[in-house]
Amino acid sequence: MPRTTRPLVIFAAFAGSLAVGLFLMLWAIGGLRTVAAPAAIGGAFQLTDQSGQTVTDKNLQGKPTLIFFGFTHCPDICPTSLFEISEVLKAMGKDADRVNAYFVSVDPERDTATAMKDYLSSFDPHLKGLTGDPAAIAKVLSSYRVYAKKVPLKDGDYTMDHTALIYLMDRDGHFVAPFNLKRTPEEAAADLKRYL
Repeated sequence: MPRTTRPLVIFAAFAGSLAVGLFLMLWAIGGLRTVAAPAAIGGAFQLTDQSGQTVTDKNLQGKPTLIFFGFTHCPDICPTSLFEISEVLKAMGKDADRVNAYFVSVDPERDTATAMKDYLSSFDPHLKGLTGDPAAIAKVLSSYRVYAKKVPLKDGDYTMDHTALIYLMDRDGHFVAPFNLKRTPEEAAADLKRYL
């Protein structure tokens, strides 16, 4: 073997054995996946709406569903998002009856069914407010991958930091995608009608 090719052969053998070793190590520790499964969003829950009626994940089935997580003391994002959802529902006309729209509290301490009822009276009547005890809320926040954290204020009160996505679920209760409200209500309504 010529002297100039020997180092290349040694290097190639070393690189090959390194690649095989790395592959085997990844395979052994379970780090090798052919396709990464998407994170599951959604799941079983049992909450109460603003009229005191029980609502579970089974209520999502048969209709597309918009779900927004927020709280009644929210100063800006929540009322804006709920107004935009209301405009989309209004643009849907009679088809709004064929859609679920839920506002789920991230602040069960203050958001009683009565507080939710008062708050939602300013928005489209199709919107239902869901609340529950802290354990039930924690469960739904976890299954929908919602971030929510209490933030103390100087006066002893508090606000909530939270995920501000609108979740679109299909007729089977499966997550489709975040629902885009940054367009005209008519465009958003036409998009939502595709899932009826």
